[in-house]
Amino acid sequence: MTDSIFKSKLPNVGTSIFTKMSLLANQYGAINLSQGFPEFDVPDYLKSRINEAIVGGKNQYCPSMGLPDLLHEIGALVQRCYIENETRKMDALHSVTVTSGATEALWVAFQTIVRPGDEVIVFDPAYDSYEPAIELAGGRCRHVAMSAPDYAIDWNVVENTINHQTRAIVINTPHNPTGTLLVQSDMEILQKLVLKHDLYVISDEVYEHITFDGLRHESVLRYPELFMRSMVISSFGKTFHCTGWKLGYCVAPKALTDEFRKIHQYVTFCSFTPAQFAIAQMLKAHPQHMDELSGFYQQKRDVLVSALQDSRFEVLPSKGTYFVLVDYSEISDLNDVEFCHWLTKEIGVAAIPLSPFYQADLLNEYHQKHKIVRLCFAKHDETLLKAAELLCQL
Repeated sequence: MTDSIFKSKLPNVGTSIFTKMSLLANQYGAINLSQGFPEFDVPDYLKSRINEAIVGGKNQYCPSMGLPDLLHEIGALVQRCYIENETRKMDALHSVTVTSGATEALWVAFQTIVRPGDEVIVFDPAYDSYEPAIELAGGRCRHVAMSAPDYAIDWNVVENTINHQTRAIVINTPHNPTGTLLVQSDMEILQKLVLKHDLYVISDEVYEHITFDGLRHESVLRYPELFMRSMVISSFGKTFHCTGWKLGYCVAPKALTDEFRKIHQYVTFCSFTPAQFAIAQMLKAHPQHMDELSGFYQQKRDVLVSALQDSRFEVLPSKGTYFVLVDYSEISDLNDVEFCHWLTKEIGVAAIPLSPFYQADLLNEYHQKHKIVRLCFAKHDETLLKAAELLCQL
């Protein structure tokens, strides 16, 4: 087959910026604050339980929607964290599906919701897996830009963007890459728009247990009317520092879950069985882990932010996730991709540029206005302090 015959379904997609920067960090021996994975290991209890499951022969297919014990524990977690009305019960067996990571859950959610010709509203800067998945489902993204330093959504612009082709809105809170949070008023406006225009929501909440300074995560699951039009995506990889296990889940009302599961069964059928056994036990035995996660990562954030106080970077507020944005306008005139390459090669610290999170049509305007990169602080304190020492020399 020659290139002249084969036509790519994703002609504008190449190697992700995360892969590129991690490869560059490895090549130059730089401290890797680029790709978002923790430097520390998973909890000992979880390691013991997964080893126990493997040795105990829990290595075959499990039910496609997930192990019943794990579904039950996810339902209990959702109930405890987000459902304040005691009369409202989470029916986990019919509303939760375990997936091979949040990326699979997002892809299946888009396949479930989006039809050829549909438009989906996404907010830039946006995680890079959204648009390819929407395009593969036959849809088209309508990009609404958010701006530094607060990266707030202008809901008037959103309503003006909605038309007869609009099918869904994608939200991400806590937000990667900006570290911002949607608040109650955002969710209430979103709910009104969704009901008014008969839309659906795909809510990426993989950093749901990592919010700072006492701020509350406003999950779609808190809003019953909104939830009935939504699919909520979560990640055990982010919660338990086990990104390589690729285990996540989707919570949705039964009607959407039924359709989601039809597609999921032909994508991965089921997800890593031993990990499902282990995480079910972890959720039951150590529920406090989720409650302690915000404090754990807030300390990491504060270590890095404090260490950068004497640098020439302007540190933007981080209210959640394990990322912080820094403005390098006082340091360099390079665009953010060039700056990150220079920073990795010459200074020994790898960061992620923000421009790959924006639609191509917005890049010229972005480069003229912003010089911002993302740092990951899911690292040991000594790693963060060493990186900050190097960055403060600029």
